[in-house]
Amino acid sequence: MIMKGQKISDRYQIVKQIGEGGMANVYLAYDTILERDVAIKILRGDLATDEKFVRRFQREALAASSLSHPNIVEVYDVGEDKGEYYIVMEYIEGKHLKQLLKKRGKLTLSEVIDIMSQLTDGMSVAHDSYIIHRDIKPQNIMILENGLIKITDFGIAMALNSTQLTQTNSVMGSVHYLPPEQANGKGATLKSDIYSMGILMYELLTGKLPYRGDTAIEVALKQLKEPLPSIKDEVPNLPQSVENIIIKATAKNPKNRYQDAREMHNDLVTCLDESRANEKPYKLPYPELDPDDVKIVTHKKEKAKEEDNEEKVATQINESDYKKDSKVLIILAAIFTGLVLAITVIAGILFFLGKPKEVVVPDVSGLTVKEAIKKLQDANLKVNDVQKEISSDKVPEGSVVKTIPEAGTKKTKDYEITLYVSLGDTKLLVEDYTGRNASEVTGELKAHGIYTKVEKQEVDDTKNYNDMEIIGQDVEPGTKLSDGDTITLYIPDVVTVYPDFTSGSYILKEVEDFCTEHKINLNIEKVFNADYAEGTIIYQSKPAGYTVTENTSLTIKVSTLTQEEIDDDDDSDGIID
Repeated sequence: MIMKGQKISDRYQIVKQIGEGGMANVYLAYDTILERDVAIKILRGDLATDEKFVRRFQREALAASSLSHPNIVEVYDVGEDKGEYYIVMEYIEGKHLKQLLKKRGKLTLSEVIDIMSQLTDGMSVAHDSYIIHRDIKPQNIMILENGLIKITDFGIAMALNSTQLTQTNSVMGSVHYLPPEQANGKGATLKSDIYSMGILMYELLTGKLPYRGDTAIEVALKQLKEPLPSIKDEVPNLPQSVENIIIKATAKNPKNRYQDAREMHNDLVTCLDESRANEKPYKLPYPELDPDDVKIVTHKKEKAKEEDNEEKVATQINESDYKKDSKVLIILAAIFTGLVLAITVIAGILFFLGKPKEVVVPDVSGLTVKEAIKKLQDANLKVNDVQKEISSDKVPEGSVVKTIPEAGTKKTKDYEITLYVSLGDTKLLVEDYTGRNASEVTGELKAHGIYTKVEKQEVDDTKNYNDMEIIGQDVEPGTKLSDGDTITLYIPDVVTVYPDFTSGSYILKEVEDFCTEHKINLNIEKVFNADYAEGTIIYQSKPAGYTVTENTSLTIKVSTLTQEEIDDDDDSDGIID
């Protein structure tokens, strides 16, 4: 079991689990040598002892590590540590296309062309090396905030020039994107990836899968038999050049598809050019009927002819032979009917006896992991080697919170159960952070998995604030936050206002310094006023509290006791720039 904080090969420290697949689980880890986040894929414990799966896992590593392209997730390291087989990869902070589709419904034409151009460009490198992905689907295409896509999980990739290929008849990957030849039990080729990319392009444009059904078999049969639904029924104004790409990519007969991803990429690059505005619909040059099906049809026709000939011969049999044969047929029919009845009864009994027994998933909440495993095994259920960790303020740390499937549900014998183990009450008690440095608080909160937003809030400059001093927060002190929650911290965005220069506490030099600092044009007028002391500021054109704006003017009046000073100042403009 991989635990948080565990080190793989004394280098990669596990932070948390971020994905789960049929062959391997994926974790966010920290590379303690190169000091960077990485994704580490570790072969599931129940498969690590299976030589066949280990070989397939290692083949993935070799296939993926040979590929270098901006649209393909980079592989950093491959290894084994105490029986744990792992691959270390580039960590991508983004969402996969399935998540984007759930949020948006469908994408715009320009977005789809951009995504598919990147996808086919990346797959061109794989196809140049004769590597087939075999599992192209939106869940395996990550998209970053800047629009860059990354192809992930060459987990069932297959190199055509490998000498270890034995999986040609395996139907792997998602059935919704599975090409007809694989649904029919045949091996994958480069053109199999083309078909999957065509289905993906259809889904991105329409927000729907072209083939749907209640079971995987139903969907696979539709892939084999039914024509692709017209995409123009869903997107009426779609350019014909774009529809042609989808028609060609999703052809039932591989001969009618693109040769490889590079050819499809080149078509995508020019599909919106004006020169292709009046393009004619693509017509399939080869029949969509599989050659093997043609042979079957021909064989049936020949068999029908033979049966016709036999019927003609039968009419020439004489009456006595017919009567003899009739008696024999009656006896044979009776024996055959008896055998059918007997087989039906026996089959029914065997079916009833062999029908999988259902067991009720017991409630193991509150038990230790060891106790829960024993209780589930005693109920003839299997337990997943990988346990999930979740926060709980009710169940003590280390005890089981719940199971999936949930307690009380009925499952067949040996059904695999996943345990959810308590991390304890990991919620953080929010403090009053006002007065503290926002960068320092952000670091503390991040360590607890709390996301922070730092926003500026307008204040006046009557109080001296530090640049990153917290002056408020949107979550009240005493509130509890869980891993993944967000808090907003407010820091000062100082608004400078005019002070009251006429209060008697300011001298002319201080006013001049203030105007210089804030780029204000100062006009000074000296007035004779015996009621005020010499140099007193008795008037300002912008009142106290008025917001300061650069490159504006301020006029002040300063008292003087002699008329001569005023006359002397008339010779100057009295403006300080």
